[in-house]
Formats: sequence, C-alpha cells, structure tokens
Amino acid sequence: MSGLALEFPPVSHVTEWPTIFGDGLFAVNKVVLLMWLSVLIVFGLFYAASRRSRLVPTGVQNLAESIVDFVRDGVVLQTMGPEGMSFLPLLVMMFTFIFLTNIWEVIPVAQMPVNGRIALPAFMGVLVWVLYNFIGIRSQGFFGYFKSVLFPPGVPKALYILVTPIEFVSTIIVRPFSLAVRLFANMLAGHLLLVSFITITTAVFTLGPSLVIWPVSFGLLVALTGFEVLVAVLQAFIFTILTAVYIAGAMHPEH
Repeated sequence: MSGLALEFPPVSHVTEWPTIFGDGLFAVNKVVLLMWLSVLIVFGLFYAASRRSRLVPTGVQNLAESIVDFVRDGVVLQTMGPEGMSFLPLLVMMFTFIFLTNIWEVIPVAQMPVNGRIALPAFMGVLVWVLYNFIGIRSQGFFGYFKSVLFPPGVPKALYILVTPIEFVSTIIVRPFSLAVRLFANMLAGHLLLVSFITITTAVFTLGPSLVIWPVSFGLLVALTGFEVLVAVLQAFIFTILTAVYIAGAMHPEH
C-alpha cells in the first residue's frame, strides 16, 4: 500500500469550469451549457408528448404524463387542493427542470450538477419569493397580506412582540435563502462525495484489480451513484413542494 498515492483535487477544481466563450457576466462555461441543454430537453419533452397525444400513452407521452400525474397528485392536490391546478404547468416545469439540472452529476462526460453552483438555485429562490409575495398581495391586498404574515391569528397579543419579527424574517427574508442553500448544498456535497470515491477507486485500481478492497470500493461507488440519483429526485421534489406550500399560504390567510 506504500505505492498508493491519493491526490484529491481542490474544491475549486470540481466546481469551477473554464470559460468556453464570452467574458464577465456573459461568460459561458460547461455549467451554463448544461443549464441551456436542460431547458431544451424540458421543452422538447413536453412538446413531443403533446404533438402526437394518444388515448393510450406510449413512449415520450407516457413519460410526460407520468411526471404530470406525480406533480399533480403528490404536490398540487396535497398542498394546494383543486384550486392550485392553475399552477400545475409551472410546478411540472420546475420539477422537471430541477431534476435534469441535478442529474447531470451522474451523466458521463457532464459529471457536474448545475445546482452544485449557487447561481441557479439563488435565481430560482428569488423567483419563487417574487411569485408567492405577488400572489399574496394580489389575493389579499397589500395590507391584508402583510397583516396575515406578521400577525398570525390565534397568537396572544402580548406575544406579537416576539412572533412578528420572527414571522417577518422567516417569510420575507429566510425562505428564498433556505430554498437556494438547501438545493445547492445537497447537490454540491453529493458531487464532492462522488469525486472522492472516484479518486479512491481509481487509485486503488492502479495497485491491481485483484485486490479485495477494489470490488468493495467500486461497489460503494455504484451504490453512492444510485443514492445521488435518488437525491436528485428528492431535491427537485422538495423545492417544488415548498414552492407550492408558499403559494398556497399566500393565497389564503390563516384563520
């Protein structure tokens, strides 16, 4: 084992990608290309599914309808009820897009989750923040919305001195950060774990494939890859269902 040399790349080497073209704010690198490709896949999937719709779905239509059914039954109806069906297209697109930008982590050659960098999760978190606040103001009026947020019913008036600042920070400030950081941190952590196991497996394999430890390390790598696929789905689901919860809470004040 003395000949085994493990050289782990710095974090910057697995999260930063050289610019392909452009400069400054308009620079385009591998992560940006994967994001654009994800957008094209999402629209291409649902366009192809709706172009030749059949009574008995097959192929692409079956996949698209399965995604729609999952989001409708597992997100919209569970958190918003029938009234939230108008938001179904938005939430379907959100779930599919986030999953695709996550799953690049385990795709050969790509091997980088787009959400492993904070820019896209932060942008989506801000969009959700703007959306649910806009819906809340439109549904309840400006003062009615902020009254329901800052002064929740059922709380003794003496406690508002504590509850109101907490509700303001939680609803107006923390929510977009929590959405962005949760998605970013989970995908980045998974990416770093995969890079670590790949490095270990490759280094051990150089000693000879007959070593007992190599099949174990390779098996762990395969299991971790499968786990990261599950995380990619789970994080897309969590981001989508929290968005639905925030919109539902903004639509109707608590009683």
